[in-house]
Amino acid sequence: MVTRTSRGLATISAITAVALLAACGGETATATDPDGPVKLTFVAYGGVGQEAMIEHYQKPYSAANPNVTFVNSSPPDVSQVKAQVQSNSVLWDVVAVAPAAATQNCGTLFEKLDFSAVDKKDLVEGTVGECYIGNFINASPFAYRTDAFPDATKAPKTIEDFFDVQKFPGRRGILTNIQNGILEYPLLADGVAPKDLYPLDVDRALKKLDTIRKVTTFAPNVGALQQAVGSKQVDMFLLADSRLVPLMDDGTDVTVVWDVTVTSINAFAVPKGSKNVQAAQRFLPQVVTPEAVAGISEALGTAPVNKAAKSNLSQNAKKVEVYGPANTGETVLQDVDWYAANFNEVTTKLTNWLAG
Repeated sequence: MVTRTSRGLATISAITAVALLAACGGETATATDPDGPVKLTFVAYGGVGQEAMIEHYQKPYSAANPNVTFVNSSPPDVSQVKAQVQSNSVLWDVVAVAPAAATQNCGTLFEKLDFSAVDKKDLVEGTVGECYIGNFINASPFAYRTDAFPDATKAPKTIEDFFDVQKFPGRRGILTNIQNGILEYPLLADGVAPKDLYPLDVDRALKKLDTIRKVTTFAPNVGALQQAVGSKQVDMFLLADSRLVPLMDDGTDVTVVWDVTVTSINAFAVPKGSKNVQAAQRFLPQVVTPEAVAGISEALGTAPVNKAAKSNLSQNAKKVEVYGPANTGETVLQDVDWYAANFNEVTTKLTNWLAG
């Protein structure tokens, strides 16, 4: 569908091992009891993004439901969910996930949830699924450090330029998370029209990525790439809007290239076998309330999934507002249905390419 509009590069496995220890804390998870104390283990991407979630999701919910507290961990990882489910030792209760991953693994790795009481009239299409609920629309625009290309007339202006290492030398940065456009952007740069992206030609996308592989840092998570940008390890990058705003707030001069921008719905799901599934299900509608959605958009610059949300964006957040006046290009929202049918296979192919 087309419309107008943390520290260091540590490996996922190492970080996740620490996250698992932090999540369980050596204690057995509290069984769900509507009238008793419940401790939900909440797993997202860490950093400023998760801090905003604590502020706008968790604190208001615990204030209204004093029996519910949260233990925070990061990063989320579908392979870790699978390992927990298969070993019958589920430690996580609420986990950030791509809607497609939750849909393809609905009922096997993720619990089927009842969101029939959620008022959907103001929610963006695709926000609520059988095994997930979305919390914001994440954009990963092409951007560069302004000091790397100080002459605007000679700076990159299209996604094709990101892949032109002769005309625009410099270190690139790309997130390996499928939700951040690692497969869409090379196809767009290779001449595929936005309306013709799906079904994705994954092999063609990987072949295009081969052309910049030697000059690209493939970051395992948003915090790692944010750090690489801030420390001038990369010159141009495809980074989530939720991390561009903090970079600019901290004084990094970033220029966003509004050519074609890939967006996706970020979501939460409950791992199959969570001891707190009912409590998690009662909590999750909090993430789509107008107040929570507005607060997250203001903090991170992400696009709202609830059209009733009234966000008062900062000047830096307005610079990355993908559905706002700053975006003079096109926007591609990832096809959840296509990814839902192909997520596991595509993830395996991409993982093998990255390992090669």
